[in-house]
Amino acid sequence: MNNTRISFLGPSGTYSEQAAQMWCDDCQLLSVDSIPSVAKAVTDGRSDIGIVPIENSIEGGVTFTLDLLIHDSDLSICGEIVVPINHNLMSKNELSFSEIKTVYSHPQSLGQCREFLNQNLPNANLIASLSNSAAVEEMMNTSDNSAAISSGQAAKIYGAKILMKNVEDRSNNETRFVVLGKLDHPKTGNDKTSLCFEFQGDQPGILSESLTEFASRNINLVKIESRPNKKNLGRYVFLVDIEGHRTDEKVNLSIEALSKKVAMIKILGSYPKFI
Repeated sequence: MNNTRISFLGPSGTYSEQAAQMWCDDCQLLSVDSIPSVAKAVTDGRSDIGIVPIENSIEGGVTFTLDLLIHDSDLSICGEIVVPINHNLMSKNELSFSEIKTVYSHPQSLGQCREFLNQNLPNANLIASLSNSAAVEEMMNTSDNSAAISSGQAAKIYGAKILMKNVEDRSNNETRFVVLGKLDHPKTGNDKTSLCFEFQGDQPGILSESLTEFASRNINLVKIESRPNKKNLGRYVFLVDIEGHRTDEKVNLSIEALSKKVAMIKILGSYPKFI
């Protein structure tokens, strides 16, 4: 067995566990109960790396992870992996849709199945769980009129009956996970760099002008999004992914130039692109 220890959002049966197994199929897996706990396990030395979801093709960014990277962790992104997501509606026993009064799932999964729920279970009470597997466990311990949305693996683990497969609103549903470690990844030649930054003030064109530091050096901007800075209403931290490694000359020059235009900049890590 590989001696690498990987922390992930548990319990067993989550998509995070699936991502960890795809990353390394013979590593030692450590299940924890929250996204911050995944990072803390790495920081404390209980795991070597941690795997957390960062964005979904339907629901967008995973705010718990984004805020962790911006504000609460000094770990670096050292890898990424994309996992196809197929949600299943399940219960303890065979139920018709009209009999289901409560549905448990992770908030992201509820969002990814919003149209299905509105059309088929418009009156059901939706309960947010800490993870998709925890949702199944909660459902199995409650009334017979409850259901859960989770993975097929979770259904097997907890003995739930699948009522309908593939209840996600889009068939190409995918979640991108990032690997967190104490160091990022050495340059491979096919890399991506994630960083975040915040401006001191607010003025017309300040964002577009800053992003020209990448465009002028022919660096492709892969993604941009923002999160509240948690200090002032209407003030944001911007997160961007760019092609290239932070040690590439043009990437390094662009980050140096950007740093002179912003109040805060944080390199979240350079890592190989997922293929």
